[in-house]
Amino acid sequence: MSVDTARRIVLLRHAKADWPDVSDHERPLADRGRADASVAGRRLAGTGIPVDLALCSTSLRTRETWKLAVQELPQRPRTSYEERLYDATLGDLLALLNETPDEVNDLLLVGHNPGMHSLADALSGAGEGDTIGRMTRTGFPTASFAVIVFNGSWKSVEHGVGKLVDFWSPHD
Repeated sequence: MSVDTARRIVLLRHAKADWPDVSDHERPLADRGRADASVAGRRLAGTGIPVDLALCSTSLRTRETWKLAVQELPQRPRTSYEERLYDATLGDLLALLNETPDEVNDLLLVGHNPGMHSLADALSGAGEGDTIGRMTRTGFPTASFAVIVFNGSWKSVEHGVGKLVDFWSPHD
């Protein structure tokens, strides 16, 4: 792959979770979360991004979010459930991106805050329009997603390498 290869990273935060008496990892989506996950999927489909690979946290709320969102996409991407996305630090997330095979052009991560917001913020050296301002003001709510573009290999992903081209929240 050329160092000029254009790539996209979609960062999707899980939808609103419920708080039953279970471990954090096993928290299911709340009713609002189920509705928002489907809306997020429709909005993702509207971007026209042909996701090559989706990496999803193993937590119940992220798996449920992805199950509802992916039903709205025109084509189901290859999906891998990744334990390291649960409770991931910024360093963990950058390491995952750096491990992505170069045949993947468009990658989607389904994960948690503060990781999703931290990663979007760290990668976005620039923004299109008011995307960075909107993301900063809203704080990356549940079921939100950010789209970051960059050129190069996945091994070259580092702070400031990308441009935030889209940010969407269900309550925009």
